[in-house]
Amino acid sequence: MEVLVITGRTRAPEHLLTRANRVVHLDGPDVSPAFLTDLRARIPRRVTVIGDAAVAVATALHRGGLPVRLLTDDPVAQAGGIEPLSGIEVLPFTDRGAPMDVVGSLLELVGNTPLVRLDRIGRDLPCPLLAKLELFNPGGSVKDRPAVAMIDTAERDGLLKPGGTIIEGTSGNTGVGLAIVAARRGYKCIFVMPDKMAPEKIGLLRAYGAQVIVCPSAVPPDHPDSYYSVTDRLAHELPGAFHPDQYHNPENPAAHAASTGPEIWQQTAGRVTHFVAGIGTGGTISGIGRYLKSQNAGVEIIGADPEGSVYSGGSGRPYLVEGIGEDFWPTTYDPSVVDRVIMVSDADSFNMARRVSVEEGILVGGSTGTAVWAALKLQPELGPDDVVVTLVPDSGRGYISKLYSDEWMADHGFLRAKGRTIGDLLERKGRALPELIHVHPSETVRDAISIMAEFGVSQLAVVQAEPPLVEAEVVGAVLERELMHLAFGAPEILDRLVGEVMSPALPTVGSGEGIDTVVHKLEDAPAVVVIDHGHPVGVVTRTDALAFLASGQSEVGLT
Repeated sequence: MEVLVITGRTRAPEHLLTRANRVVHLDGPDVSPAFLTDLRARIPRRVTVIGDAAVAVATALHRGGLPVRLLTDDPVAQAGGIEPLSGIEVLPFTDRGAPMDVVGSLLELVGNTPLVRLDRIGRDLPCPLLAKLELFNPGGSVKDRPAVAMIDTAERDGLLKPGGTIIEGTSGNTGVGLAIVAARRGYKCIFVMPDKMAPEKIGLLRAYGAQVIVCPSAVPPDHPDSYYSVTDRLAHELPGAFHPDQYHNPENPAAHAASTGPEIWQQTAGRVTHFVAGIGTGGTISGIGRYLKSQNAGVEIIGADPEGSVYSGGSGRPYLVEGIGEDFWPTTYDPSVVDRVIMVSDADSFNMARRVSVEEGILVGGSTGTAVWAALKLQPELGPDDVVVTLVPDSGRGYISKLYSDEWMADHGFLRAKGRTIGDLLERKGRALPELIHVHPSETVRDAISIMAEFGVSQLAVVQAEPPLVEAEVVGAVLERELMHLAFGAPEILDRLVGEVMSPALPTVGSGEGIDTVVHKLEDAPAVVVIDHGHPVGVVTRTDALAFLASGQSEVGLT
């Protein structure tokens, strides 16, 4: 076991702290019998002593029978000129070799990310479009900055003690930043994530040794199963837990006001006129915006927001883009800093992200697509003297199974196959019926049966809201055959709520997928829900498919 004894007010370099299994502090040169007894009981392999009173303490520990190493820059001690140090290993405290270009910890590499031109994507703008590449942070995202700041402050204020547990609700990136800090400083981590997150993000957090709890995203923030509620409950229940609470922690925007904002100002030589970023917790855009406006009040701060998020006027209904948008108002968001917010659809976000990756060679996430799409919408008001900076919060490596997967994009109706598609099939049905016949969990089974009888259908989608819907709002199905069996055995079930007896949601297919996809899925299900650009737009049954097949079909392949 390696013990580091720090005497006086000396500050130990991190490489010594990292190598020590135990660190103890002594104010002066006195070594008590109790201190000696405690060290002996631990059977240390070596005791390293540094600091103002290091010579006296090292001598006392050596006399007490402990294996001691003294680190000091005292030339007399190093030359063996101090008799009591006989038998003690004496080494320099300061590295006297030629300076090396090396940092003491990965955390020292957070920040100072590059700025790059997006001249291909921004070819139609009359001014430069620049991207702040936060994906070059050690954890791969902009969230490394507040992660370090929040933990530094918690340690300083005594909110997080050695051996404690960090608990945070995260879409992934903040979790990675916190996990890196935890790995360096010896904390445990529990992260709570919504279920729409890419599996790569969950696996990444677990790779750092963190425990990950996945919660449903299609529930309100105050629901006991929401990832906000689960995070709060764990933070209160677990001893030694610290909840950074990135949505309400002032260190979140402060980290960007102290670092990211000044970097952008310096890198653009103060020429930045417009700053565009997605809004998640609000900390990034608020902190950067606050600093930029302190340098030039005329800098415009523009938020890019997913369709459905509260920042751009939505109700917080689910969307597919990860990491930005909210269904409540975090206190880390300062609306007085943001001049306007541009709403961006999932389709525009994903398609733009894929364009940036292909045209600029920068693999980015969906939230970058959101910000770049919003930046391009500024074109009519821009002039040759303007400089637009947009933030690239993370890499696309965490989204390979989603927006960079043709299969996933097709499943959600963002890509179209060659030849005849499910969208063609749905169109052939005509519009005699409503687009998506549905029932709500709060209605009764009797109500559901009436709706099926009215429209002559044998199944209903169970949804949590009114159309236009998003995919996550389809929570179940009511099937005629299953209801018949239930009602025959227990007639009283007719007056129960749909939410109590509904079946799992019907399978989904993308509107642009080939006919073979729907035929395959109808082998195991009576009907499927058709998704177009992330929105449920109709139901296709076996009868519908048969009628379409009778009219002929073409080859299938994605474009």
